[in-house]
Amino acid sequence: MSNTKSKNVVIVDDHLLFAGSLEQLIDTFDGYHVLYHAKNGKDLILQLKAVDQCPDIVLLDINMPVMNGVETMEWLTANYPEIKVLALSMEDEETTILKMLMNGAKGYLLKDIHPEKLKEALDETIEKGYYHSEKVSATLLRSLQPNVPSIEDSFKENELIFMKLACSEMTYKEIAGKMNLSPKTIDGYRQELFNRLEIKNRVGLVIYALKNNLVSI
Repeated sequence: MSNTKSKNVVIVDDHLLFAGSLEQLIDTFDGYHVLYHAKNGKDLILQLKAVDQCPDIVLLDINMPVMNGVETMEWLTANYPEIKVLALSMEDEETTILKMLMNGAKGYLLKDIHPEKLKEALDETIEKGYYHSEKVSATLLRSLQPNVPSIEDSFKENELIFMKLACSEMTYKEIAGKMNLSPKTIDGYRQELFNRLEIKNRVGLVIYALKNNLVSI
């Protein structure tokens, strides 16, 4: 495989055995080449400044010592916004994933992802600019169809306010207080939006809001 035509990948993970295995796997994918792997965010910063080639995709672990994934994501968005980042996680932990998405991550992967799904995730990130689950992808594809009315017209004013607040780090209880509504009413808004948009959790709601420019990073 010729690296000149390959998309360059960098792995940031403090587990060297996992990072090494992931590098070997990705190097077998047609069209991809791992430039290097870094053990944390600070190590990544040093290598980005030392190596001439800039990666197309960074696979970024969330839980790392010295400089974790959220801190690294903030730095990358500020300094290398052109690099597409996919978060890596051992667990589907909603609040951490929310922070990664709000700071510019293009999607997230669980570390036990099947090799074929990993290749699919890399391909979609290069081709579409993001990657997430089939259910959310279907919702986004529908929302991105041309010549449709303004997306905001599809929601009541309080639904839009709730959606924007849900894209923050506020708890649902805090959102209820901010909107001067009962937690039960907020639960109703949440469930109605989940059902209507065919999403399962708050992460899906954030992705929908970001892709439809209802909130901005």
